[in-house]
Amino acid sequence: MIKKLDIEGRGMTSQRTRDRLITLLKNKGITDERVLSIMRRVPRHLFMDEAMASRSYENTALPIGHGQTISQPYTVARMTELLIQESLPENVLEVGTGSGYQAAILGGLVKKLHTVEVIPELYKNARDLLYNLGYRNIHPHLSDGSWGWINEAPYDAIIVTAAPEKIPNSLLQQLEIGGTMVIPVGQQNKTQQLQSIHRLSEDGYKTNTHEFVQFVPFVTK
Repeated sequence: MIKKLDIEGRGMTSQRTRDRLITLLKNKGITDERVLSIMRRVPRHLFMDEAMASRSYENTALPIGHGQTISQPYTVARMTELLIQESLPENVLEVGTGSGYQAAILGGLVKKLHTVEVIPELYKNARDLLYNLGYRNIHPHLSDGSWGWINEAPYDAIIVTAAPEKIPNSLLQQLEIGGTMVIPVGQQNKTQQLQSIHRLSEDGYKTNTHEFVQFVPFVTK
């Protein structure tokens, strides 16, 4: 649940501005109406510094401090679409809370979301904002993302919002058989590619590669 009062708090919040973004996402190939609907509703301007609010509904990544960024809306929509295209997962892990925006999108779609962040300041900011916006199905944790969050594993789906050079085995092991992981893989300033990984059996995985992307590097302790 998103509180209307918080949505209208500051920045460029007009419905026309948001509708333009949704039209752009459609033109770039996003077709899942569930994703488009929730992205129309979530107040992206609240997930960044007020000085950046005038650019919040542009299709661009923006800095959120600590060397991190809030992903461009198309990337958020694309990763969400890939994550839920087979079926709508119930128990999801997000690695890299960052601003909390991707968590807010997923939180409007899935039953339960655990999200981990390694940078204390980002963790605290996102935790408080998500709570104030009324989300009670999102559970933030301060933790090294490479470890995942074993307490609630296995997960129907895992989404990773920073790029490791190699996928941590601990994340693969926390994925339920039949589940899907969406993750960017590659080195910073070099080729990174979005991948969706389906766990077929105890030791079997199928990997599909998608478009090239640019993410901040995967941060570990």
